[in-house]
Amino acid sequence: MQQKSVDVWVGFFVLVGVLALAFLALKAGNLSATTYDKTYQVTAKFDNIGGLKARAAVRSAGVVVGRVASINFDDKHFQAVVALNMDQRYKFPKDSSAKILTAGLLGEQYIGIEPGGDSKDLAAGDTIKLTQSAIVLENLISQFLYSKAADGKEESK
Repeated sequence: MQQKSVDVWVGFFVLVGVLALAFLALKAGNLSATTYDKTYQVTAKFDNIGGLKARAAVRSAGVVVGRVASINFDDKHFQAVVALNMDQRYKFPKDSSAKILTAGLLGEQYIGIEPGGDSKDLAAGDTIKLTQSAIVLENLISQFLYSKAADGKEESK
């Protein structure tokens, strides 16, 4: 009787561990926030998307208003074309801007939408014209180092 009770408790804790691993896998794959609300798709072109991935959040004022549907490369203009599935409940003016931001210092990247002032709203198939690419940490560090090296050369003259 004692052994059967121990076996039940071990099985329970193994089941809880498997459920915790499944939850973490869904969070890491950005699949836990799947919604079936109606959406409309808009596109945005960026020179550099950094580590942006499909299913990344699209946020405005910190609220998730959509998801990245797909990322493709435009070989005529040499830009990344990002398709965004925006939640039908949220309307943004046509002159809204999109930029790639990072949650935390080294966290996941997402797209931030800042609303404009146009009286017409974005509709399915529209393109967000005002975009700002991702800030690449390596580029910032190299710019800082080059500027310090240039300052050192000027002081030695």
